[in-house]
Amino acid sequence: MNRIELVEKIASAHDLSKAEAGRILETMTSSVVAAVKKGDSVTLVGFGTFKQVARAARTGFNPSQGVKIKIAAQKVPKFVPGAAFKAAVDPKAAKRKADKAAAAPAAKKAPAKKAAKK
Repeated sequence: MNRIELVEKIASAHDLSKAEAGRILETMTSSVVAAVKKGDSVTLVGFGTFKQVARAARTGFNPSQGVKIKIAAQKVPKFVPGAAFKAAVDPKAAKRKADKAAAAPAAKKAPAKKAAKK
């Protein structure tokens, strides 16, 4: 799905013009970009989280010239999908994860500390 198809989907689902739907989509995307650019994270519960992460400097390899190159440290955007999104994409994996969590024993309680005698 591309941007135009998404605008059409929003417009038809909410009885809006394509221009209005396009402005809404533009507002949403620009707000997410601005927040992540500032270093904030944007969490849409059930969908996922957009955040900024720091990538460390590293050594890469240029295969066409066969030489090692230095890649500078940089900040990059990252998207982490939410549980509902993951479950919608792969329901079998979500079911396995839920079954595994249910089968795990309840959290063990820490033993009570004895009072110090004087």
